[in-house]
Amino acid sequence: MTSIALVVLDTLRKDAFDEHFEWLPGTTFEHAYAPSHYTVPSHASLFTGLYPSETGTNANSHQFTPPNPPLPRRLQDEGLETHAFSANVQISRQFGWDRGFDSYNGSWNSKHANATDDIFEWNAFIREHRDEGPQRYLKALWACLSGDCDTVPSLKHGLEIKYRTHTVSDSGAQEALSHVRGTDFADDAFLFMNLMEAHGPYRPPEEYRTVEFEEMPGFAESVQEEPVDEAYAETIRQAYDDSVRYLSDKYEAIFAELSDEFDYVITLSDHGENLGEKGIWGHGLGLYPELTHVPLSIWGMDSGETREEVVSLIDVHRTILEMAGVGDTEYEGRGRDLRSPVAHAPQLAEYLGLNMWRERKLEAAGQTDEFSTYDRELYGIATAEDYYGYEDFDDEFVESGTSTLEAPRDRMDELIDDLDYSAGDDDIAVSDSMMERLEDLGYA
Repeated sequence: MTSIALVVLDTLRKDAFDEHFEWLPGTTFEHAYAPSHYTVPSHASLFTGLYPSETGTNANSHQFTPPNPPLPRRLQDEGLETHAFSANVQISRQFGWDRGFDSYNGSWNSKHANATDDIFEWNAFIREHRDEGPQRYLKALWACLSGDCDTVPSLKHGLEIKYRTHTVSDSGAQEALSHVRGTDFADDAFLFMNLMEAHGPYRPPEEYRTVEFEEMPGFAESVQEEPVDEAYAETIRQAYDDSVRYLSDKYEAIFAELSDEFDYVITLSDHGENLGEKGIWGHGLGLYPELTHVPLSIWGMDSGETREEVVSLIDVHRTILEMAGVGDTEYEGRGRDLRSPVAHAPQLAEYLGLNMWRERKLEAAGQTDEFSTYDRELYGIATAEDYYGYEDFDDEFVESGTSTLEAPRDRMDELIDDLDYSAGDDDIAVSDSMMERLEDLGYA
């Protein structure tokens, strides 16, 4: 009997992990790389063991439509009880991520984003009337009472929005802790979790805040990097650090519960975050090492060593299957079992263009120059113990680390030529609540 927990600490940089998660036991992989720069493609790779372009889930298709049965389905078919808790609205039922899970739960933010069309859109109405002062709240109440919506659930929903917005500064970690404590997991179980505390807008609870700021540098109708003076930039970096400290404390409590319940606990980040490097903020653009070099730790193996091999998040898929005793099948994926040392092998990172909602916004705004600049394919390659090279938007190949690689672009092209591209479904209709939440997170 085997039980496995997979926890994604969304948007956690490797350097921030090293600084604030020294308490986390397990085998740590110093040179782990994400296959892409943001949540959706990285999770698709975790669940399939394939590169994003092979999963059918990428910048132009946020619907999870994998070409093969995804990881939770494989485990479910083997008799494991499968559970999920996701605080990220992009990794939710609406986009097909519940495939193979016996139970799929989300944080309050995620549930709000997935509100039905019968629920009054409080935030959208209030933002539309923001110039009308406090009376916009009364107008919203009247619109709810007189409109074509499910009145009682809508009123309850509005009260919860107000309470959560003004009194609770938590992106789901506390709910995740309660969920773990309140769930009776089977001996054979798989749990997937996504925690969003390190993600923007970087507003942890009051007792963790050492700085205050109003908003992140945004892209609005453009994707061009906005200039940020150094004082404000340092404020943003500190706000991110405050958020990571809060995440570390909450996850320490969650991990204590998980290590009591599960045989293995795998902790990782799906991508990092740019904090002003090269004038870039967030994780919407490019394959910078601040985005692709990610933390990865596995608790439950015999040793608690630090491993130096270059590995990828696609390896996690195979590792979990082997942990669960799932034998070789036609759906193996590209990954390797990380419970034993693996050979140095080059790992690919993919940037497949602007996400579909940003693309539509640029087209509507007539920003064709910026669209052509940023909506393109870029690739990166990680190999040796400390080498990472990547293409940038200036058509340069940038190399970082202390190792060297002969003919890196040729090696990278070999990996690209071996990809088995899978087209996804770009026809996705989302609710106003979902779009509002995507905008709040900077995805649309």
